[in-house]
Amino acid sequence: MTPRYDFASDNTAPAAPEAMAALAEANTGFASGYGTDAVTAEAADLVRGLLDCEAEVRFVASGTAANALSLAALCRPFEAVLAHEHAHVCTDETGAPGLFGQGMGLIRLPGASGRIDPAALQAALEAPDVSHRQSPAALSLTNATEFGTVYDTAALKVLIAPARAAGCGVHLDGARLANAAAAGFDLKAIAGLGVDLLVLGGTKAGMPPTEAVVILDRALARRFDARLKQAGQLPSKGRFYAAPFVGMLRDGAFVRRAAHANAMARKLAADCPFPVLHPVEANGVFVEMDEAALGRLRERGWFAYRFLDGSVRFMCSWATTEGSVAELSFELKSIR
Repeated sequence: MTPRYDFASDNTAPAAPEAMAALAEANTGFASGYGTDAVTAEAADLVRGLLDCEAEVRFVASGTAANALSLAALCRPFEAVLAHEHAHVCTDETGAPGLFGQGMGLIRLPGASGRIDPAALQAALEAPDVSHRQSPAALSLTNATEFGTVYDTAALKVLIAPARAAGCGVHLDGARLANAAAAGFDLKAIAGLGVDLLVLGGTKAGMPPTEAVVILDRALARRFDARLKQAGQLPSKGRFYAAPFVGMLRDGAFVRRAAHANAMARKLAADCPFPVLHPVEANGVFVEMDEAALGRLRERGWFAYRFLDGSVRFMCSWATTEGSVAELSFELKSIR
């Protein structure tokens, strides 16, 4: 039986046709290298237009690289980043922030369904500086969160304001920012929130491997290309990292495709016989399922992850069909 990876992750989906068409369009003639070409310039302009801001934009190969290099730009080696305990930078990046930050630490904060608890953040900010531990120099936020919930603008302000008052820089991991936007989050509000560095996710939004680092605090752009080059993230044929953003942003496919993924997640949750443990606000559905039931599901060919809190995660993507949702719903009911 061929395993079904339809709902294992939004990373398992193919690239969207708009992204691939733009890649093919970029694959003609000769162009200057290292992100100095016309395709990269167009993609950067489209990102700025999406966010309605002035910013420097760079394109890299992975979210891990984008996050780690961004955090390294905000912290010195003897400082730390405040982040949700289940944030990708804390759980899924194999110490990359510490590697690129030359020892920079992570301070893990609690909060329901992936959103940082404001009281926990305040307590961390008020902890006295002592020479025997790494004090916070940056706040890292994720939207949509690892549990598929979405911060609205007001909720982000509640977290960003005290962090900035304490002198911290702010990083926003937007690996699924398209899904947050499709759920109602205002992308044009980001520049006014006090975010210094934004990672605008491409891969999970339906592109081949590419992410955009949006440098909102342009002072941080100084020598950022050298940081990228040292880390192996300044590709010589940079137009092929940028082109998918052109395809997905040019006619609104970035948010439109995410809206479809979100709708499929709501459909799956509505027809799921297992308890849904977190609000379904983006493209993820997290359910309570014992190991025996998960084993039966995998025996029937469906791959699903047991996630950080013990729930079983089902991720929808731009390519998820109503038919595949119906198939999975049938299997879930049959193993209940």
